[in-house]
Amino acid sequence: MSVAIARTVSELRAVVAQWRRSGATIGIVPTMGALHDGHLSLVRKALERAERVIVTLFVNPKQFNSPADLIAYPRTESEDAAKLAPLGTHLLYVPDAEEMYPAGFATVVSVSGISECLCGAFRPGHFNGVATVVAKLFLQAGADFAFFGEKDFQQLQLVRRLVRDLDIPITIVPCPTVREADGLALSSRNVRLSPAQRAIAPKLASVLLDTAERLARGSPILPTLDEARATILAAGYRELEYLELRGETDLQSLASLDRPARLLAAAWLGDTRLIDNVAISPIGSWSGARSSLQSEAAQQLR
Repeated sequence: MSVAIARTVSELRAVVAQWRRSGATIGIVPTMGALHDGHLSLVRKALERAERVIVTLFVNPKQFNSPADLIAYPRTESEDAAKLAPLGTHLLYVPDAEEMYPAGFATVVSVSGISECLCGAFRPGHFNGVATVVAKLFLQAGADFAFFGEKDFQQLQLVRRLVRDLDIPITIVPCPTVREADGLALSSRNVRLSPAQRAIAPKLASVLLDTAERLARGSPILPTLDEARATILAAGYRELEYLELRGETDLQSLASLDRPARLLAAAWLGDTRLIDNVAISPIGSWSGARSSLQSEAAQQLR
């Protein structure tokens, strides 16, 4: 069993046109490859929702701040295709940089407001690269649905705003973060962690969950966040870029928990940057949240 591969826009559109003639609905899962179970969970969601599914594999140079990081990013097309085929993926779209950004390419898509804060403050230009490549992929594929994980919540909200503002006819489907049994969010970066760092890594999710529970129960925001930051650093993380409470819809900083929110963090463990987030509702019980998180993770990874 193998998955069909398209490498050019014309090849992709020819396949999509054939699907459209048969009346099929189409889903797209944008990735940069190096697929793990988190990516595969998106593909499974897409296969449940759409009759035909495209997975894109493109290491986008426009969203890297460091040339060294771009060079070091793993290219694992054969391994990725082998993981996708048993799921029933219908097409793998693997354009190269020349196909996506031909000579003379001069357009940048920028989503203001959402892109400057959090990760955007530490990775200038990153979200312009994300918005540009996502807009191109949506227009190239003409899919009905696109599937994004909630782990990179800022990216998810940026894509939602992009689609709304530009009237792109596609439905964005958010998918829950997939975690290891100890709570660590799955990421292609996790393979860079040493055994000692891997033992420390789940502390980020644990602190976020504890802090979210405390805030939902009425703890004062500023001292509670300060305590959480200190706990993460004391656990062995060498740097905390941010740990902030933001409104879920617009990612605006919150002084009070008066609407649905996200607690978001980015931290360095050795030379590996990890991100995570937890949803917080102003109303509702957090009783049993930790055991629920771990049981869901275990079920997803079976």
